[in-house]
Amino acid sequence: MSYTTEYSQKLTTAEQAVKVVKSGDWVDYGWTSGTPRVLDKALAARADELFDVKFRGGILMWVPEIFKVENAAAHFTWNSWHMSGIERKAINGGLAFYSPIRYSELPRYYREHIEPNDVMMIQVAPMDQHGYFNFGPNASHLAAAAERSKVVIVEVNKNMPVCLGGFENGVHISDVDMIVEGDNAPMAELGAGGPATEVDKKVAELIVNEIPNGACLQLGIGGMPNAVGSLIAESDLKDLSVHTEMYVDAFVDIAKAGKITGRKKAIDKGRQVYAFGAGTQKLYDYLNNNPECMSAPVDYTNDIRSIAAIDNFMSINNAVDVDLFGQVSSESSGTKQISGAGGQLDFVLGAYLSKGGKSFICCSSTYTTKTGEVKSRILPTLHPGSIVTDTRANIHYFVTEYGIVNLKGLSAWEKCEKIISVAHPDFRDELIQEAEKMHIWRRSNK
Repeated sequence: MSYTTEYSQKLTTAEQAVKVVKSGDWVDYGWTSGTPRVLDKALAARADELFDVKFRGGILMWVPEIFKVENAAAHFTWNSWHMSGIERKAINGGLAFYSPIRYSELPRYYREHIEPNDVMMIQVAPMDQHGYFNFGPNASHLAAAAERSKVVIVEVNKNMPVCLGGFENGVHISDVDMIVEGDNAPMAELGAGGPATEVDKKVAELIVNEIPNGACLQLGIGGMPNAVGSLIAESDLKDLSVHTEMYVDAFVDIAKAGKITGRKKAIDKGRQVYAFGAGTQKLYDYLNNNPECMSAPVDYTNDIRSIAAIDNFMSINNAVDVDLFGQVSSESSGTKQISGAGGQLDFVLGAYLSKGGKSFICCSSTYTTKTGEVKSRILPTLHPGSIVTDTRANIHYFVTEYGIVNLKGLSAWEKCEKIISVAHPDFRDELIQEAEKMHIWRRSNK
């Protein structure tokens, strides 16, 4: 049977496809821009007849229709592998919950540990001549999720970029149960959180000074990593490469500035490797059918062994709070869930194991509350309930607008002193007093 014949036999409507979902089911909604749209709308229309339907997904880029139904939490539960602002808001209504993960292990969670999906429904690119539906910029863990789903439904979107890679970046029609042709909505765009601030630029300048020619880059999302990318694009650096969890707009700018060749990589030479990508249309256009870019599963991109195999690996990520012990929280402030662990710890560890590698945790020294009060991001101890994303033994470089410090191998008092040295000057005396109470302060003779 030809693929086109099989396609015709499996083609159905969204309304018909979602009838397979039953109360109590686990339903996988994929990841970022691969979250379904017309299937989501059709399933939301069935809300009144469904209870205890449990969803898996993450980094929502728009509010799903299942979130909008009356008393949604009575019918649905959203379990997020990584939080976006949309999901943070849904936590307060009892609809959403964060699923703590080490992101590099996520495919294995599906294959070995968690309850299999009853239904998986995701957006994909149109079927190619070989019968494959490409996942677009969302390879991440989707192949594993599809393997462990009793029913796989794909929603075809002609605007989904085809992201090349080589393995686990699509699903074959033989493994698909139903096909729905979607409304071909434009790709959802994810900005970098506004223009870089002066603080962002200062932090970026400190980091870029540490990056050598031939380095391999991993950037997180947000103003600071974006500012780093902009400075790199304008710099004299050359022969850079990319191996990252998330592909962001900054990489496009660096590549178009001629800085990325990938010639110095020991593995995947000449390829920009990533687990998923989200950004503006510029990013999607660049990734589409680009053989230089390699879409791969997250258990490859974020594997410490993959990262460590690349010399001069530079990992650059944000933090929410840091305490005087060197503990980093990048996912919560107290019990308030803000983001997710993602692959930060994987890259912190992998970059340090890389020959010449460096990992940078960066943040502004302060933030301003809604009432206008200025508070320090550097704390004596993390807020009660805060999640430790990176333990105190693992941080390499810590950066604020007041400087960059290497925390590796230091005693408690040395580490404390260095951290306070890059805190906002208005808070340093207070931090010293608290450090003295905790017996981790000894002023050096420098």
